[in-house]
Amino acid sequence: MIYRPSRRDVVKTAVSLTAAGALDLRTVLAHDKMPAPIDRTTLSRVDSAFQAATQAGEVPGVVALAATDDGTIYEGCFGRRRLHDGPAMTRDTVFRVASMVKLITSVAALQLVEQNRLSLDAPVPEIDPAVGSPRVLEGFDVKGLPLLRPAARPITLRQLLTHTAGFTYRLWDAKAVQYAASLKQLTPAQKVLASRSPLMFDPGERWQYGPSIDWVGRIVEFVSGVPLDVYFRKNIFDPLGMKDTSFVISPHQQAREASVHRRRSDGSLVAQPMEPRSTKQSFSGGGGIYSTGPDYLTLARTLLRGGSLDGTRILRPETVGLMGENQIGKIDVGVLRTTAPALSNDVDLCPGISLKWGFGHMINMQPIAHGRGARSLTWGGLFNTYYWIDPGKRVTAVFMTQVLPFADNHALRLYRQFEREIYAHMKSA
Repeated sequence: MIYRPSRRDVVKTAVSLTAAGALDLRTVLAHDKMPAPIDRTTLSRVDSAFQAATQAGEVPGVVALAATDDGTIYEGCFGRRRLHDGPAMTRDTVFRVASMVKLITSVAALQLVEQNRLSLDAPVPEIDPAVGSPRVLEGFDVKGLPLLRPAARPITLRQLLTHTAGFTYRLWDAKAVQYAASLKQLTPAQKVLASRSPLMFDPGERWQYGPSIDWVGRIVEFVSGVPLDVYFRKNIFDPLGMKDTSFVISPHQQAREASVHRRRSDGSLVAQPMEPRSTKQSFSGGGGIYSTGPDYLTLARTLLRGGSLDGTRILRPETVGLMGENQIGKIDVGVLRTTAPALSNDVDLCPGISLKWGFGHMINMQPIAHGRGARSLTWGGLFNTYYWIDPGKRVTAVFMTQVLPFADNHALRLYRQFEREIYAHMKSA
């Protein structure tokens, strides 16, 4: 299903808002940035690919959007929220976007840097011994017990934002898995000390994806004095009109939520039970958030346009520029090797391309054939939601489905075809 607002829809909305005293009709229409009519012939191939994949059950459903500086150039909704018996995907379908919250948390921290309330290169606030007095896992003794030592240097916000602080996820780190298993051999007193998450390497020495942005979320709360969800809502979501992005969704939003599906060994998908509505009061900067395609595209467009969209600024242009620069120097972003194939495949989103990390994004240092240009920005979420921002070619896009494991081959194939056709459309236009 494809939806695009007509000018009549825009006028009707503007009239209703004017009647409510919220807007001046002439102002709305003068600033109406509707994109030019879309040449569907150059995008029919991606429509066909999405249609075929959802009809064949390769993915349950997809919402995909792309935009340039001028507005949306593609919007497609295909398949179902729940395979076989769910309602059709719609543009307002709610997705679990997991680690795509890391970009939002990075924006929040950089807002505080702009206000001189945080420093990128000073030791981070001592909110917890794990970051204030970090210890590094050196290895294991002959009995398999962990050997820990003090870190060689303090942790900085720059290192947390770039996944070079030393924290790693067990999902992609066999050494961290071994450490967790070794804790079973410790005495209760030893376990209390060992429960503090150790670093797998000294801060700044290499890159490994992990829970560093969870700590950034804790730091945002500490410095701002408000819970993370409140900070996001006040400083990012409400200003940008991201009404469907939240850690806790309403019953109305839950009724629009897509089910997660698990890939079986034969390639088929099985819908998983819907998770109960959250009643949590504390939240993570690294995962656990919900959003929609249009909401997340709004954030991506804001960053594409230097931190401002439709008169609302959330970051300075120079700060957004830093987000897209290589912040890890000669260190490379490596392939993530899975330790739990049910949750993630090996992750190499840009095979054969040199990869770096900025603030909030992975950066491909060379162009991708028939796709995004060099120094484009990207990342994704565990359930196969993805985005990219291409500052050079002035385009950004969001691709959302709900499938495990991460880096699912079927989902990535569609995502890459979507990317190719968007750039083919731009070239032809």
